[in-house]
Amino acid sequence: MSQLHVLIETNCALLRQGQQAMALDDAALYRPDPSAPGGSIGAHFRHVLEHYTGFFSGLATGRIDYDARARDAALESDAALARAAAEQIIEQLQRCPAALADQPVQVNVAVATASHGRPQWSDSTIARELAYLLSHTVHHYALIALHARQRGIELGEEFGVAPSTIEYRSTQLAASR
Repeated sequence: MSQLHVLIETNCALLRQGQQAMALDDAALYRPDPSAPGGSIGAHFRHVLEHYTGFFSGLATGRIDYDARARDAALESDAALARAAAEQIIEQLQRCPAALADQPVQVNVAVATASHGRPQWSDSTIARELAYLLSHTVHHYALIALHARQRGIELGEEFGVAPSTIEYRSTQLAASR
């Protein structure tokens, strides 16, 4: 299995986890919790989806700018719309040809204090950006899991946990037997 295929399948699996989480009660998902960081569960999921959208928008030009997001509030308040958007992203990911892995791209690196608002472009590859999206998604899912737990909702012990951590725990468990 190619590196790109592994990255695509892992990103798709994470997006499917998000779809399952977005199947919960709308009020629980989209009501901001003042005691939790960064807004609502829906806001975190929207943020994740818009990073993937930015990735695909940038493929066409060879320049990915994750900060140029629509910030579509409808994705925060409409679970069905958010699940459908995730499904479209999954389909786009699955159509990515393996030859794209090493394709160079430029990525806007947000360093506003140093750049005075001007884009700072950095070299990257498609595979590296898919690895970034994976890490970014896990990070926001960890925050979603915190929000959910504060509402008495369990999303599963693997939700918001990095695949490498899940694998490590599995090997530790197997070694202890």
